Amino acid sequence: MQATTLLPRTEDLFTQGLELQEGAALLRFGAARQRPADRSSWCNSGAVAWLDAPRGHVWSVGEADAAAGLVLRAAQGFPDQVREFTGPRGTETLVARHLAVTDVVEWIFRWTLEEPAVHPAEDRVVTLDESHHDELLAFLNEHSPAHSTGPGSTDVSLWAGIRGADGRLVACGAMSSLRDSGAPLMASVATDAAQRGQGLGAALTSWLTRHTVRRHGFCTLWQLAENAPAERLYDRLGYRNEDPCVSARIVSA
Repeated sequence: MQATTLLPRTEDLFTQGLELQEGAALLRFGAARQRPADRSSWCNSGAVAWLDAPRGHVWSVGEADAAAGLVLRAAQGFPDQVREFTGPRGTETLVARHLAVTDVVEWIFRWTLEEPAVHPAEDRVVTLDESHHDELLAFLNEHSPAHSTGPGSTDVSLWAGIRGADGRLVACGAMSSLRDSGAPLMASVATDAAQRGQGLGAALTSWLTRHTVRRHGFCTLWQLAENAPAERLYDRLGYRNEDPCVSARIVSA
């Protein structure tokens, strides 16, 4: 594992050109280029990392061994603050040689710059506001209990949904944002279990993607590595699949 040096809190993450390389879209979209004064960040010859302080989460991009070195340095420098991390696949194994880790999850950070083809059911999509938050929460708790973002989250700029013939929600989804950069992030897309297979999730995802690309020029999302149906859908919608990541929690001593 490469030796690392703790650099100033306002270290520029974009001096290596790493964000231009394949597999580094999380840096390109996830880290603000205008350095926040309170961002703790590190880099070495093969990786960069930055701390999401409110979550105690270290994000890292680059080569696995170099990224693991930065995660370890961050954990050593902020032992009471760093609780979890995300990095390229393999980072978790290298970190685990020195710190106990748990709750390992493999993800793919996916993104697109293009509007997808129009889905026939997109005309059923409606936007939802604060008056629908209780309805959204009940729907998510029933059909997607592990949803990443809930109604009322300050990171969410838009909720959208599809209703059935009886007026009840049959699908929903949100446009959230990555904390450091503010980049748009699709989240909490869910479909009524009894309505799956009708293309409702595809229509909602296509609508949200088009809306976001038109407004921001791109859209991002996280996909669980073992979710084959989601992978096929995102492939059809044109989302890039070249940024495999892993997340894990650090077990407190």
